[in-house]
Amino acid sequence: MDLEIVGRGDYNSAMDNQLAELLAEETELQFNRFDNAMAWKLGSWIVDKARKEGLRIAVGITRGGQRLFHYAFDGTSKDNDEWVDRKVRTVYRFGHSSFFLGCKLASEKKTATEKYYVDERDYAFHGGSFPIFVKGTGLVGTLTISGLAQDKDHALCVEALRHILRKDPKPNSAT
Repeated sequence: MDLEIVGRGDYNSAMDNQLAELLAEETELQFNRFDNAMAWKLGSWIVDKARKEGLRIAVGITRGGQRLFHYAFDGTSKDNDEWVDRKVRTVYRFGHSSFFLGCKLASEKKTATEKYYVDERDYAFHGGSFPIFVKGTGLVGTLTISGLAQDKDHALCVEALRHILRKDPKPNSAT
C-alpha cells in the first residue's frame, strides 16, 4: 500500500482509492463470533508466522478492552508495547483501523490534534491496529502489531485475519 505518486491529482486519486480499500477490508474481515479461543488461535498463527520469517514484533489482541493475547519477540522493547497501547486506543475511540485513520489525516493534511483534539502521546495514527468486528454487533476488539513499517504491520494484521476467517486475498491487493 505504498504511495509513490508524482502529480497532486494522482495523489488525491490514489489516496481515495487506498482509503476505500482500507474501509473495504474492515467490511470484509468480520467475525460471526469472537472469543478467547479465537484470540489465541489468531495470535498463535501470527507468532508462528513471525517466528518463521524472523520478524521482531509485538502482538496484542483485545476484546472489550481486556487483553486476551500478548506476545513480544526478542528484539522488541517496551516501546513496542507502548505503540500497541496507543494504536489500540485509537481504534477503540474512532472505530477504524489505525492505518485508515492515519491515511485519512494525511489526505486532509491535518494532525490528530488539529482534527480530533487528542494528544498524540496517547493515540497512534499509524498502521498496525485493526478493529475486530462481529457481524450484527460491531466493534468488539482489536488486533495490533508493532515492530515493522506501518504498512507492513497493517498488512500482517489483514493477512492473519484473512487466514483465520478463511478469506482469499483480494486480486491486485498489496495485502
